Amino acid sequence: MDEPTDLRQDPTSRPPWWRDWKVMLPLWLAIGGLVWLGLHFNVDHSALAAGVLLIGLVSHAFTWLLGIIALVPVIGPIVVKVLSIGFVWLLNAVGYLVAYVAIRRGYSKDVLTYRGLTIALIVGIVIGFVLGRLI
Repeated sequence: MDEPTDLRQDPTSRPPWWRDWKVMLPLWLAIGGLVWLGLHFNVDHSALAAGVLLIGLVSHAFTWLLGIIALVPVIGPIVVKVLSIGFVWLLNAVGYLVAYVAIRRGYSKDVLTYRGLTIALIVGIVIGFVLGRLI
């Protein structure tokens, strides 16, 4: 048989760059430094927030930071769950706000379609969360 008997992971394989702390730690330090410089030089706060959001989403920095927070025993997973459920609440609140404005303007049929899509998205997120916990 040509199969190796040692089941350990190959030491030459490297994790993806967004899982490597040698990349993410300097990235977060750079983000923090740029935010500090932006606040020091009175750069517009919305421009700073947009920059951090863009860099964080493109580089998977927020996911890495949540993973680091989740490593803290007992309290870490609770904090991550609270931060994750906030996204669902925000999505639902925006849906209600848009529905209110649209109904006031006479788009009640479109509101039903939009609310159906929102509920489908939330159900999809919940199913993905449950499957992720099971796998």
